[in-house]
Amino acid sequence: MAIATRARRGLTRRQLLIRSGSSAALASLGTLAKPYLSRAADRPELRCGIQSGDVSGDAAVIWSRADRAARMQVECAADENFKTILRTVATDVLPSTDFTAKLLLDGLPPGQDIFYRVRFESSDGLAGEARTGRFRTAPVTRQSISFVWSGDTVGQGWGIDPSRGGLRSYRTMLENRPDFFIHSGDHIYADCPVPSELPLPDGTLWRNIVTEAKSAVARSLEQFRGNYKYNWYDANFRAFHAEVPMFAQWDDHEVADDWSPIGTVDEAGYAEDGSSRLVARARRAFHEFMPMRPVFEQDGRVYRKIAYGPLLDVFLIDMRSYRDSTWNKGDGSDSFILGKTQLAWLKRELVASNATWKVIAADLPIGLISLDAVALGDGPPERREHEIADLLSFMKRAGIRNTIWLTADMHYTAAHHYYPNRAVFPDFEPFWEFVSGPLHAGSWSPGVLDNTFGPKAMYQKGCSPEQGDNLAPCFGLQFFGRIDIDGTSEVMTVTLKDVDDRDLWSVDIEPQPDARPGEIMAEHI
Repeated sequence: MAIATRARRGLTRRQLLIRSGSSAALASLGTLAKPYLSRAADRPELRCGIQSGDVSGDAAVIWSRADRAARMQVECAADENFKTILRTVATDVLPSTDFTAKLLLDGLPPGQDIFYRVRFESSDGLAGEARTGRFRTAPVTRQSISFVWSGDTVGQGWGIDPSRGGLRSYRTMLENRPDFFIHSGDHIYADCPVPSELPLPDGTLWRNIVTEAKSAVARSLEQFRGNYKYNWYDANFRAFHAEVPMFAQWDDHEVADDWSPIGTVDEAGYAEDGSSRLVARARRAFHEFMPMRPVFEQDGRVYRKIAYGPLLDVFLIDMRSYRDSTWNKGDGSDSFILGKTQLAWLKRELVASNATWKVIAADLPIGLISLDAVALGDGPPERREHEIADLLSFMKRAGIRNTIWLTADMHYTAAHHYYPNRAVFPDFEPFWEFVSGPLHAGSWSPGVLDNTFGPKAMYQKGCSPEQGDNLAPCFGLQFFGRIDIDGTSEVMTVTLKDVDDRDLWSVDIEPQPDARPGEIMAEHI
């Protein structure tokens, strides 16, 4: 169904006025001192769009952005006509956050479609136009679940070309009607300016929408913010985020290519605590524009667990913020990609999880050779692989089963099966890793796998040698993945898909019985 003709549209202003009867809407029409048309310019406008995120069984985060200081009002209901309001919450919108705002809707019924309505109100009570969206809360019973994942948006200079359909992958994902979306990172490419035109192999031109903030490499806070605002110019992007909640991660291009906490700076240098001011600006913009719970904005965290009913726990990890430098040539004792605190957290949460499936959403693959990632080449674990080896062997000892890894980053799609009999380091249980992306960026050819943990490419698709790398989005090699968990059999079906919604490859994974050997000693975590 085309987005333009969807049944669940937001109400127009005319419809809102008609449906509100004799309430404040009619009162404002009858007030000569404050006629609607004459004071339209005084009403705060909703900029960018609306989105939800970090949905659980009884709560979700709602995000939006105004054009000025205002107060964001959010109502939610169990029906799209808003006949019965479940919750009404509000928060101030301030210049300090670039007029972005987020708040937590809690106390919601589980396993149910929730409709929400966002508007901004001025200090003297003038309300702007409302926009409506929806999300589905996590179930508390064994209900079927469907979600999608991918990453890599507006990369390598391939921006929004309206004549070519804009960010088409978002429209395709919306047509899949998933319960939620995991964005595996690279929401923006802060280090990749968007030019007005790019040449294509067939002699035609790719013509981008251009903004000042996207015309240069991001260095200032305003430029980082402008990168996020750029994506909202696309109608597919806006429609998708109004209808599908997002679980957001980040990767390198939210800051700079292959960044690490140390060694990534600009002329602003380091703060007194030794942290990079460039990274701090990028982190601030990321948290301002992502629909994550405010507690994570306060401490800058990205890693977290989202419980989505008895069948699924999602562990969103951060392989950027706690890593060593990419250029560290140590023997492994001083090399890390998760860091001690995050690794200990992940072990504890995996042990505590009672969900059938445990999805580890990573911003990087663990078996594809890359100086920037985990794997460096064949052989026993070295450098950052030591942390992954420690985690995998811990999961085996703890009897933690039914784990899969999801990521994007590589700009092609693949299914990797890890098996100890093929591995140099065999102390782990077999598992799957699925790679899918980009959503809208240059496409690349498949990479080379490292045999440390015994991965085998069961499927992969990217650019051919004849096509070369950095192929434009209009050539169709844009990918995402879909996962369905059956509420009765608990079988997980993973399907790799392309921008035209073709099923490229699929596998059914049977859940394995719990094998935990009782209580896990704290010293092992």
